[in-house]
Amino acid sequence: MSAKHKPAPATAEHAPLQLEHFLPYRLSILSNTISQAIADDYQSRFDLSVTEWRVMAVLGRYAGLSAREVAERTAMDKVAVSRALARLVEAGRVDRATHDNDKRRSVLSLTEAGWAMHDEVAPMARVREREVLARLDAEERAWLMRILDKLQP
Repeated sequence: MSAKHKPAPATAEHAPLQLEHFLPYRLSILSNTISQAIADDYQSRFDLSVTEWRVMAVLGRYAGLSAREVAERTAMDKVAVSRALARLVEAGRVDRATHDNDKRRSVLSLTEAGWAMHDEVAPMARVREREVLARLDAEERAWLMRILDKLQP
């Protein structure tokens, strides 16, 4: 291992996190790795980013949300969601309408083209999910779901 890749020594002034044992870091790395594996299936084929796919997946599950509600459901940055939505609307994958009772509020839904893409990407995502979960036995999968449910706010 080269000197520039060795862990920094803990000193009296600095106590670096041992990231390889730090839960948020490990969960982030796992999430990014799995998300990128799924994204590899659709990014070049559909010119669709991870953020755009997440927005489409949420709108496929919960039609009629506002941009703020999409950001809340995905726990993504509002600016990133806004950019993704602008691109999806421009590409004709998402429709942005005005709420009947509140003209200031947008209501978002997948267009026919958006649904067609969703219906191609969602099965690809499920296949990748099954591949990841296949590394666990049935009891481990059940425990994983229980643990995730317990940890998720």
